[in-house]
Amino acid sequence: FFSMLIQTENTPNPNVIKFYPDSVVMEKGSADFKTAEQATRSPLVMRLFAIDGIAGVFLGKDYIAITKAEDKIWPRLKPLILGCLMDCFLSGVPAVAKTAKKTKPSYDMKDPIIKQIVAVLDAEIKPFVAGHGGHIEFHSFINGVVYVDLQGACAGCPAASLTLKGGVERTLRQHVPEVNEVREVMGF
Repeated sequence: FFSMLIQTENTPNPNVIKFYPDSVVMEKGSADFKTAEQATRSPLVMRLFAIDGIAGVFLGKDYIAITKAEDKIWPRLKPLILGCLMDCFLSGVPAVAKTAKKTKPSYDMKDPIIKQIVAVLDAEIKPFVAGHGGHIEFHSFINGVVYVDLQGACAGCPAASLTLKGGVERTLRQHVPEVNEVREVMGF
């Protein structure tokens, strides 16, 4: 008989809760799934999306941030999610299939400004955002504007604009003088 402890943590986004299983979720990187159709490479996420009311799943190194639909309530969803996670982890269902390959960035890492922006994001901003159940990814740098993709708990969070302007933009401007503004990628 095996058992598993899964801890939960609320995030600033009331529609997202972080679930911490007592095992590694992703060996490297992260993965964000906004629809069940995107989950084909993740047996774990496919099972989570089978629960009525799941609107998004973000996989981090040691946690799973789950977004619920606005009209659903956590007291009804949490037991279903916990049961699903326990079943998956105890039966060895992989978070992401081994055949899945992560795409390479589409930006030029030889550009010194982009290299500096990505370095600041990786060293200072990503750990903070991950602590709140989210993820931030560099998208592009055009005419002084840094475009980023917010994932996990950050996507749709009421505090996301404050985080972008107050935290991300201020930090990037301190370290990279060429940065004038930070915007979220929305249908970019």
